[in-house]
Amino acid sequence: MKLIQEFKAFAMRGNVVDMAVGIIIGAAFGKIVTSVVSDILMPVIGFFFGGASFVDLKITLKDAVLDSAGQVVTPASTLNYGNFIQVTVDFLIIAFAIFMMIKAMNKLKRKEEAAPAAPAAPPADIVLLTEIRDLLKDKK
Repeated sequence: MKLIQEFKAFAMRGNVVDMAVGIIIGAAFGKIVTSVVSDILMPVIGFFFGGASFVDLKITLKDAVLDSAGQVVTPASTLNYGNFIQVTVDFLIIAFAIFMMIKAMNKLKRKEEAAPAAPAAPPADIVLLTEIRDLLKDKK
């Protein structure tokens, strides 16, 4: 029973919950960026490079072996570098977006730290004693 209570305390701590939310949002953000890269950015880049789809770019190391009926007996061995290019572009865009978000958060944090804290009001008893002192001075 104590183990369950300890786990509940651990799971409900602010840092763990914040981290879980960040991971979920990051995964969704990654899917969006992947879609932008593969569905919008790479076709445009491919258009400028002769209409090639980057995913289809590969180097054939060994051709496929066909039987007399034309059926593939052994598939071709290929080096699929186009997919690597697309995944690299995905990574660079995600890394740049995260860099910009962290940079903005750090800038906001610096502004909060630089703002001077408002002077704390003195406690009520100190204010009362100051008023009494001033009244006594005026009586003299």
